This record gives sequence, C-alpha cells and structure tokens, in this order.
Amino acid sequence: MKIFVILSRFPYPLEKGDKLRAFNQIKSLSKNHEIILFALTDTALHKDAMNILGKYCKKIHVFRLTMLSILYHLIKVFFNGKPFQVGYFYNNSASKMVKKIIHEEKPDHIFCQLIRVSEYVKDINIPKTLDYQDAFSVGVERRYHNSPFYKHPILKIEYKRLQKYEHDIFNYFNNKIIIAEQDRDKIMHPQKDQIHIIRNGVDMEYFKPLQKEKCTDLVFTGNMNYAPNIDSANFLVHKILPLLRITHPKIKIRIAGANPALSVRILASENIEITGWIEDMRKCYAESKIFIAPMQLGSGLQNKLLEAMSMQIPCISSSIANNSLKAKEDKEILIGKTPEDYVNHIISLLENPSKADTLAANGHQFVSENYSWEKHNTMLEQIIIHS
Repeated sequence: MKIFVILSRFPYPLEKGDKLRAFNQIKSLSKNHEIILFALTDTALHKDAMNILGKYCKKIHVFRLTMLSILYHLIKVFFNGKPFQVGYFYNNSASKMVKKIIHEEKPDHIFCQLIRVSEYVKDINIPKTLDYQDAFSVGVERRYHNSPFYKHPILKIEYKRLQKYEHDIFNYFNNKIIIAEQDRDKIMHPQKDQIHIIRNGVDMEYFKPLQKEKCTDLVFTGNMNYAPNIDSANFLVHKILPLLRITHPKIKIRIAGANPALSVRILASENIEITGWIEDMRKCYAESKIFIAPMQLGSGLQNKLLEAMSMQIPCISSSIANNSLKAKEDKEILIGKTPEDYVNHIISLLENPSKADTLAANGHQFVSENYSWEKHNTMLEQIIIHS
C-alpha cells in the first residue's frame, strides 16, 4: 500500500512529542508499505533529517513556511472562523503542492497527523486517517485559566474555534485516532467513540537503565519553548523549590530540553542547571535521582514520563499527566496536587532509597507491559489497511 503522510513539522530531531510519534509511526508502517512524506517546516532542517527519514520514506517533500506567509494566513483565519492552529500551518502554495503530489503518486491512503494539516486533504476522495493526537481545545482551555488576563480574549476565541473544528473535521475522515481516552472524551462529536485509541510507545532498547553517578537530585525534561513545559519549570522553581530548600538547601535541579524560553533561562542559578538542547537525553535521566514533571497545563501523554520510567528513574508528576498515562498512584508513580505534596514525595524518595528503587522498578515494568511502539503501530496499520 502507498501511504501519503502529511505532517505539520518535519519529524526530526525528536525533541517534540508530535515528531516522536510521527517518526515511530512512519518507521513502523514503512516495513510493509511505501511512504510518501510531505512535511511543513518553519525552520531550517537539521543536517541529518533527510538522510534519517530517507531510510523509511520512498519520497520526501518539504515545504518551508515563511513568517510573512504565516502572518498572512493568521490574519485570514481571524476573519474566516478557523482556529489559529490551522491558519498557522496553512499555505496556498503548499496546498497546490499537496494536490500535485496526490495526482502524481496516486496514494492508496492519506494519513494526517493533527488537525493542523487536515485542511489540505479534507475534500480529497481517498481513504484518510486523522490523528487528533490530543484534544487541542483542552490544552487551550487550561492555558486560559492559567494565563494573564490580557491573553484571555484570544485564548477564549481559539478554544471555541478548536472545539468546533475538532467536531467538524471528524466527518471528513474515514478513520480517527487519538492517544488517550481522556482526550477522546473531549472531542465534541456524537460519534467520538469511533475514535481509536492508539497510544505512544517508548524504545526500551534505547531508553534502558544506565549506570551513572547521580550528580543531580531532580530532572525535568522536554521542549522548553512549549507553554506547558515553561509553566511546569516555573512551578518547580518558584513553588516547589522554596519549600524544599527548608530541609534540603543544596538540592540540585536540572531542567533539560531544546529552545528554552527566556522565562526558563532566567531560572538558572548555582543549583539549577538549564541545559538547552541535549543530543542524548539518556544521560540526563541516568544522572538524576528523581524525575519530576509537575504539569499544570497541556493535554495528552507525556513521552518524558515513558522515557524516565523506561530508564528506571522514580517519577513524580501531576494527575493531569497521569490521566493519560494511567500508572498506579503510589506504586508506579507518585502524584502531587500541591507544592507541599511534591516536596513530601521528593523528600520521601531522597531519604528512602529502597522506596525509590521499588517505585522505579514498578514504573519500568508498567511501561514494558503497556507502551510498546510495535504493539500500537500494528493496531494503526490494521486500521489503515481495513479502511
């Protein structure tokens, strides 16, 4: 089968969740099918990007979005009622390029990752699958309640538009998939139960336990230019750390991830390391006693938790993050609701190594049993084949 894959970002390097998911889906599907990739990008490609994806794709097409084009289409959607998420990634020339590729390649199936790119093919009469991935409207709603008042008007507009678009685009696709039940439940469509749950996975051969000196007490990872991660980093430093320093004044924290925003960079201090881009994130996990992800915003599954658990690092996170993960509280993960909760969990793990080891082992077993890329991508392949 020839599958035409359309992405809003080129799936390399793997510093963002949507890239990681797309890369592993393409890698898996390419074993039995011919992949034609079309990817948008608003930045220059990584020097290795084409070679790495070339291993799995028969042909690769890249369209560079310019800031002028993005601004034009954002203004356009302001008046036509579509979400800004959709407007940002839409381009008339890109649309013509997509139609030209479809005409020349005659794919058997079209796979769109995220509603951001669904406009390009929603009217094409070829079997199609849409990966919602997350309910974007939920993420924007949470940002609304945690943002300064001056951002409220635009976030309120985007929330309502996303909710409507998530409903409307449903009917244009033969198959719909999403990462977690909690996000599926937020898609406001009467037939939302038809959306298949296709979870993410973790490469346990790559993210495996490593013996390293534990030179950091706490580590938090992710794309540090992403609003929920920025918020979490600030929550960690401004809300949790002051209470933690009462009993552990010399505690060391590492915040690791690409493109740290200014509000993250200024958190750096003698005991707080802001790394920026890390070529091999396994080192950060392995050198840390505890992984912490105090997520207050966002939606969907946190891949960072899968990676840390796979490397047998004890994990502390929020109920928001664990709603998708579904690890057993107090057995496979610790859950914080208040800064005091997080502090108590951190101290209990630092001062009780056997408890930390048991939690880490249970977390490792949990991801081993529930988060296999092979298992979930086989399910995706069957959905595509039988559409």
